Amino acid sequence: MERLGEVGEFGLNHIPAKNAACESGPEGSNPSLSAISTERSALGAAVDEELFLRYWIETLGCPKNHVDSEKLAGLLVSQGYLEAASPEEADLVVANTCAFIEAAREESIETVLELADRKRGVARLVVTGCMAERYGDELATALPEVDLVAGFGESLTAARSAPVALRTRSVPTFDLLNLPRPKSATPWAYVKIAEGCDRRCGFCAIPTFRGDQRSRSTAEILVEARALVEGGVRELVLIAQDLASWGHDRRRAGRGEAVEVLDEGGTQPLIELTATLSREVERVRLLYLYPSGLTSGLIETILATGVPYFDLSLQHASRPMLRAMRRWGDGDRFLERIATIRRSDANATFRSSFILGYPGETEDDQRELIDFVEAAQLDWAGFFTFSPEEGTPAIAMDRQVPHELALERLREISEIQDGITARRRDALVGSRQRLLIDAPGIGRSVRECPEIDGIVMVEHSLSVGSLVDCEIVASHGTDLEAVLV
Repeated sequence: MERLGEVGEFGLNHIPAKNAACESGPEGSNPSLSAISTERSALGAAVDEELFLRYWIETLGCPKNHVDSEKLAGLLVSQGYLEAASPEEADLVVANTCAFIEAAREESIETVLELADRKRGVARLVVTGCMAERYGDELATALPEVDLVAGFGESLTAARSAPVALRTRSVPTFDLLNLPRPKSATPWAYVKIAEGCDRRCGFCAIPTFRGDQRSRSTAEILVEARALVEGGVRELVLIAQDLASWGHDRRRAGRGEAVEVLDEGGTQPLIELTATLSREVERVRLLYLYPSGLTSGLIETILATGVPYFDLSLQHASRPMLRAMRRWGDGDRFLERIATIRRSDANATFRSSFILGYPGETEDDQRELIDFVEAAQLDWAGFFTFSPEEGTPAIAMDRQVPHELALERLREISEIQDGITARRRDALVGSRQRLLIDAPGIGRSVRECPEIDGIVMVEHSLSVGSLVDCEIVASHGTDLEAVLV
């Protein structure tokens, strides 16, 4: 779009593939508020819906942003808003943006400009989320179409000032992490158990705008989880920037709830939290596990939940590359851990993501990553080219890899992984799987994470939210087909 050239301070000059650490899910979805009437009654709201202002939230980026949008939606409902059917019908239009890498920022800007064109003339346009937090001043200057730029915890309904309501950063008016949220529109839900990150990986700018790790307490998580389960959720998907380190910061701050996350030994609160939540709901799934935090105790706990799904944040297999990224491990250690898990449960499912073209990456490093992928036989994997980010060590590193070369390496390894994934899906034909029906005609076994992995196609007559036993009868690339047994 022509306006993009005016916001070069965001680094929006070209569109590389997304970085592995972004862990993005599908973008542009809108939280559904099926429990609006109940919530309005609790507020003593009038019955006449014409009296209410309406909102629309457009969400970009990872599952963590989608949780934030649901909580913002719940906050707006508590303030008397109703969800609009489209941006054109809304009085308040909100863009919850992503700022992790250049491609995400460009998409965020494009979305804001599109919403500015689509909204009614009297409607207010608000930009929030990571991009608002990271580039608030620049956004306010570059986008006069926007009525308000609101960082984390800042009101979406603050009074307008001209030409844009650029607000001085102050103490947040609400805690986004612990806001109540509306009833889930699906039989599964993400639960964000921590915000920010204490690690300082070479490629990642998240700590510069999300801050250090801030773990929620067990009690806070349980309140949210139980409300979701009471609303019909049958699978909870735990998310955080560094899930395995949940609780570590609470001990440092003297709030109890122990932990040191070590390769072996010590205590790890995520173990007890996972076990506790597994008693509350049929399925508990863990996303974004840093490999050094995958202790023997955590492995045993995950297997005991009946959802043997391991989403490991590996990023590479070459030891020199991982050290340059300020990451733990190497291909041999990763393979040993994967083999240990498979010995305990042959049905264990593995997902990971990898960065191609990190500064200094050589052909030998690429060969080592290919060898690892062929040996690991992961069920799912994502590959992303390196994106240089302001505020990270990697942006100033020598031996930057040309983007075209990074893309070539990505295509090479993606083709290999596509074949592995297809063969692993083919191998499931003839097996029996217990499926959670997410939507008419769409189910998932424990092998598929919602919104990220493939699906299982089933009869449309199966009830949404039900758990049913099916036989896999066909494989279609990443997706499967099943019949009731």
